[in-house]
Parts: sequence; structure tokens; C-alpha cells
Amino acid sequence: MARRTVPLNQQGIEKLPNDKPDAYRIQTASGRTRHVGLAERGRDQERLEERFPGAEDAVPGAKVQIEQMRSLAEAQDREARVISRARPPYDERGTWPGERPG
Repeated sequence: MARRTVPLNQQGIEKLPNDKPDAYRIQTASGRTRHVGLAERGRDQERLEERFPGAEDAVPGAKVQIEQMRSLAEAQDREARVISRARPPYDERGTWPGERPG
């Protein structure tokens, strides 16, 4: 499906398409994944604003990459695969596969 990368700021996220569900990655300037998330159709901008500096769930990053999917289930699957592979430090999932909590 379609993939697009923009700066992680208001002007950047306003350029993102929001007509399909997507999995998104907040990345450093060098492309290292800091957080992986999911946005339902029409909620991209709202979800990403929750990650801006100063927000309660802020994630430091320079850019965001979205990957549009045909369905929410497909986006959830993509999110899970990227999380298991990239192991982003600001992910909300808690423990990684095969690890025990605390």
C-alpha cells in the first residue's frame, strides 16, 4: 500500500492522506524507529498530535512515516510485525515477545 514520510510537525502531518487506516512510525532524523502506532481512517492528524513535544504521550522524533492499509485489521497486523522486529523504545506494548514482565 501507499507509504509516505513527512516531518513530525503540524505542517508535515497536515500533508498526510487520511482516507484509509494506517500504521505509522515516528523516527529519528537518521531513520531509527522510536514508536509504532495505529490510526483509524480519518484520525492520523489527531493521533500524531498526541505524540508532539509537550503532549502527555510525547515521543521525540524528527519525522513520521505512514503506511496506508486496506483495513484496520491489516494495519494492526503491520503494526505488530514492525514492533516485534524494530522493538521501538517508546512503544506502549510493554514487554517484547519471549520476555517476562518485571
